[in-house]
Amino acid sequence: MKVDQAQGLRQKLNHSVRQAKTIAVVSGKGGVGKSNFVVNFSLQLTKRNKKVLILDLDIGMGNIDILIGNRSTYSIVDLLKNDISLNCLIEEDSNGLHYIAGGSSLNHLFKLTDLQRNRFYEAFETLVHHYDYIFFDMGAGATEESLFFTLSADECIVITTPEPTSITDAYGMVKHIVSRNNQLPIYAVLNRWNKKSDGIASLKKFQNVIQQFLSVEVKTLGVIPDDAFVVKGVTAQQPYSELYPKAKASKAITQLAEVYLKERNMIDSVNTSFLGRLKNWMEG
Repeated sequence: MKVDQAQGLRQKLNHSVRQAKTIAVVSGKGGVGKSNFVVNFSLQLTKRNKKVLILDLDIGMGNIDILIGNRSTYSIVDLLKNDISLNCLIEEDSNGLHYIAGGSSLNHLFKLTDLQRNRFYEAFETLVHHYDYIFFDMGAGATEESLFFTLSADECIVITTPEPTSITDAYGMVKHIVSRNNQLPIYAVLNRWNKKSDGIASLKKFQNVIQQFLSVEVKTLGVIPDDAFVVKGVTAQQPYSELYPKAKASKAITQLAEVYLKERNMIDSVNTSFLGRLKNWMEG
């Protein structure tokens, strides 16, 4: 985002009354299509007149900007290392989707000093009033630092595939989350099914096992097929739902977005307290 664009954004931020819903997107293991889900799901919300921001918090492995096809000027690393304002890190794609790249220059865990923490608090307190939804694209697995953001979010979406190892790791992730916060609303998405009935059955079984052994309800958001057009979109560095809107995966992600928004409309709007929860987890 250019300097004049950033200045314009900050002016808009100061006059906004929105209160963003914060959503952490996690997976038990890597390679399940989590970041691709975040980009294409967010894009569908944007197309439905929602203001959406993605924070790529998969530090060292971030690829949101690659999937979108934009070359980022800055990344979240610049907030931590170079004292760049969070607002100045925001990039915008041709569809109006905003994101902050994760960067690839950090190979250590995402750790914040007190100064960095306070800088993030101040910037985020402004951001939440400009967007409808803010997605945290978390790294695979769980570290103490990444859990701060997941546990503080208003909601969590867990991405898995039908592979037994993926299901097992996703269950482990949910167990890790609910052991710290069993009130966090969690949605589950099953990616890359080969047969829809099997995909739905696997997702339902995943939901039932969590209910039985963890005593929490995980809502099933839906399933997405294994689709060659997804790979083509990655190769072209464009969101597959934008490049191939008639592809099976595109239709599925569109339906997931519609299901999600329909449920959101049925829930009374409440003021979120993401920053308050984040401070409690990080400083408690």
